[in-house]
Amino acid sequence: MTSHRQPAVFAGHGSPMYAIEPNRYTAAWAALGKSLKRPDAILVISAHWVTRGVWLTAMPKPKTIHDFGGFPQALFDIEYPAPGSPALADRVQECISEPVVMEENEWGIDHGAWSVLKYMYPHADVPVVQLSLDGSKSARQHYELAKQLRPLRDENILILASGNVVHNLRTMHWQEDAQPYPWAKDFNHFFISEMIANHHESLIDWQKYGEPAQMSIPTAEHYWPALYTLALQEAGEHATVYADGIEMSSISMLGFSIQ
Repeated sequence: MTSHRQPAVFAGHGSPMYAIEPNRYTAAWAALGKSLKRPDAILVISAHWVTRGVWLTAMPKPKTIHDFGGFPQALFDIEYPAPGSPALADRVQECISEPVVMEENEWGIDHGAWSVLKYMYPHADVPVVQLSLDGSKSARQHYELAKQLRPLRDENILILASGNVVHNLRTMHWQEDAQPYPWAKDFNHFFISEMIANHHESLIDWQKYGEPAQMSIPTAEHYWPALYTLALQEAGEHATVYADGIEMSSISMLGFSIQ
């Protein structure tokens, strides 16, 4: 591994359709990929892999997972044939102070990962390992686990977390001109303000913000990845927003990096 500290990145991945319908968010992912020093490998934490316990993809050739339904065939035809990295999986296992299941058969690279990576690294030539979200953990436990991954950044490993800070599918509208709900804008602004101020505690205890938080995060799996990126912040580093917007009334496309 080369000696280079990679930023920690969070991507609001939004609709799977963005994988075949480029927009300003996909352009931001592409620009981000071009701006970074090429990593030796990528560790992804995706909202779309929730497990009992902590799991890692450890296969040399992960398959492309199409974990959605009701979308055009063109989306199911997408393949992201990035290699895996059993060596990185082993290294991540060394960092985490609890049992880890090394998954070699059933999972791969899900759309929370490849829908972003296909723009950041379109040649699929950087090895990818996915770390699951343990569904039994609290927000604070996810944050504390993520802190254990900090050494990887100094080993030229890019850690990419993918989810959405505001993610309420029950209230979304598909129209292109759909206006954001006030509560969605409120919580998204709250998150950015607290993040910029390095107030992580209020973002870990997000429920205390009240109704805007409850409406924005009816289930936590899309929010937890943002905490992984925050937890990777080292002393003297700052958060930078590289993309933002509320789509379909209730999906935040906020993207930020720590460096």
